[in-house]
Amino acid sequence: MVKGEVNGEDLSQNLNNLYTRSSVLEANRGTIYDVGGESVAMDATSYSLVAVLTDKWSNAEELQHVTDKQKTAEALEKHISMSKEEILTKLNQEDLDQVEFGEAGKNLSYDTKKDIEEENLPGIVFEETPTRLYPNGIFASHLVGYAALPSGEKEDVSSTDLTGMMGIELAYDDILKGTDGKTIYQKDSFGYVIPNSKVETTEPVNGDDIYLTIDKRMQVYMENVMSEIDEKYDPAMATATLINPETGAIIAASQRPTFNGTTKEGIDQLWQNLLVENTYEPGSTMKILTLAAAVSEGVFDPNEYFKSGVKNVSGGPIHDHDPNGWGTISYLEGLARSSNVAFANLMEKMSPETWKEYMDAFGIGQTTDSGLANEAKGSVAFNYPLEQANTAFGQGLTVTAFQMLQAFTAVANDGQMMKPQFISKIVDSDTGEETVIEPEVVGEPISEEVADQTLEYLKEVVYNKNGTGVGYQIDGYEIAAKTGTAEIVNPETKQYYSGGTNYIYSVAAMVPADDPKLILYITVKQPKIKDGSTTGSGVVKEIYHPIMKRALEYLALGEEEDAEANSVEMPKATGISKEEALKSLEDTQLNVTVVGNGDTIVQQLPLPNETTIENQRIVLMTNGAMTMPDMMGWSKNDVLKVSEITGVEFTFEGEGYVVSQSLEPNANMHGADKITIVLETPQE
Repeated sequence: MVKGEVNGEDLSQNLNNLYTRSSVLEANRGTIYDVGGESVAMDATSYSLVAVLTDKWSNAEELQHVTDKQKTAEALEKHISMSKEEILTKLNQEDLDQVEFGEAGKNLSYDTKKDIEEENLPGIVFEETPTRLYPNGIFASHLVGYAALPSGEKEDVSSTDLTGMMGIELAYDDILKGTDGKTIYQKDSFGYVIPNSKVETTEPVNGDDIYLTIDKRMQVYMENVMSEIDEKYDPAMATATLINPETGAIIAASQRPTFNGTTKEGIDQLWQNLLVENTYEPGSTMKILTLAAAVSEGVFDPNEYFKSGVKNVSGGPIHDHDPNGWGTISYLEGLARSSNVAFANLMEKMSPETWKEYMDAFGIGQTTDSGLANEAKGSVAFNYPLEQANTAFGQGLTVTAFQMLQAFTAVANDGQMMKPQFISKIVDSDTGEETVIEPEVVGEPISEEVADQTLEYLKEVVYNKNGTGVGYQIDGYEIAAKTGTAEIVNPETKQYYSGGTNYIYSVAAMVPADDPKLILYITVKQPKIKDGSTTGSGVVKEIYHPIMKRALEYLALGEEEDAEANSVEMPKATGISKEEALKSLEDTQLNVTVVGNGDTIVQQLPLPNETTIENQRIVLMTNGAMTMPDMMGWSKNDVLKVSEITGVEFTFEGEGYVVSQSLEPNANMHGADKITIVLETPQE
């Protein structure tokens, strides 16, 4: 009694432990935004619909199971994308205590849950799960990644337990996740807080917000183009990346296969981020670097002649893609025709040792230190004369897309090589303090004069009548580019495939050629071309033209200084309630469409402070389920705005204005089959 102990146990401590309680103060995971402040990844609570069929938990005072299945089905039909008959089938299952409603009953918004609860349906309950919402669907999915509850966790775990599993969500998990707080207090034996007892509170620290360099408008457009190509040609793999060479900022990046961030549909096809984890032989786009090195060393004479077709090197012959060659031609024509012999000669002229130094300076065989998981560094086989010659035209070495993009920036940016950058700033969500990620120069492998001269020569690929890149011309712009067709090793035979479309087709294009503001790098592996209507390089062109033209339109739009007389500056409508947003837009003379049945606006198009024109359609998206607008009478351009903000693909039939839509107004777009929009030109 004197010591306060019994059998060596501290009675005071035991009493304190008995009555002391604590509760967690949850921290919010940081939001990921695009460069303009539109949400890319955000915390959400989803609700799953459950019907209790057994009466074992019911009592006379309160029914806990479904009693009127017909009435329940009729009521639920109004709120989820299932017919009354389908719902009844679920409710009529025997020997089950409870049933769920598949995808139609999952990821329901709070508003939908509230509406269903107002129907007063006995036995209809909801399970609450913290989740991460990716409102754009397929949207640089492997780069952004996703966060989820660790496998094996219970569904009632707080949102702070969401963990990055891939991409930026994984790489920046410590920054995004925040730290939970805690309240410690004392209760009596009946559970009441003891008066005047000490309450210790540790406030939660919310996760920081991350702003990407990605432009949502360009990203959504790129995803739509890539989806069309994927459906049409089903390539084994494909990538498209648009980068600003002056800063290294990635404007848009896409790959196939890909997945939907919210539903995870497609994630089982490929876990790998092709930009940093996949290594491949780059083929002739490597000649951009060989050319720059040869110009730098003074061994590229555009008017010097050589014999094309085949070159014998110790270890075996080197062939041009036309093994008969084109006779004796100039090195400038050799560049235009993408002659392997020409570039093997150039490598010899500057010496293998010097060429290897340039490859090292360009970062070949090294990671870009992106911070993303599992970044590969590739390999360079360079021991024998044949191996050394092969590297000059992109065979016998492996690279990543990030490596190539980084190296290309040196040519496009006055010799300064920029690290690929996908984050523009990190913002403390509690204080608003910003940490801006500055562009990073990671080397200067060539001089400004060499870079300018290299760009001038690369125009020959596009504008020489014999150039392999003639099909990459765009009216009104000068293009510097290099195409590529790289062989692929058969994993079974360990030999290169031959014939068909068993190649990696690629292009690296820099625009405008005299002072590039954009680099577009595309790779397409083994496209399936059934009817012979195009070629592998033709598939690349089908990706290149729409994306580059749209990017140049945005570039020109950003440079325009004169606004139209009837212009309207778009106010910020995100982060506030739907009612507040609509009220703020009342006097703007804009045509407002709301997508979704939530109560808060999470995305908008146009972006805040962008200039639009009176009577133009603007689209606001809520945090609820994506509901289909009534598009009757809309223009195709207005429909595409909904596609851009939701990430949902529409298929069009005809031209003119909308006369029918395959998905009814107010139906849930999430998980719907391909939505077809029929257009007709009005009759005069």
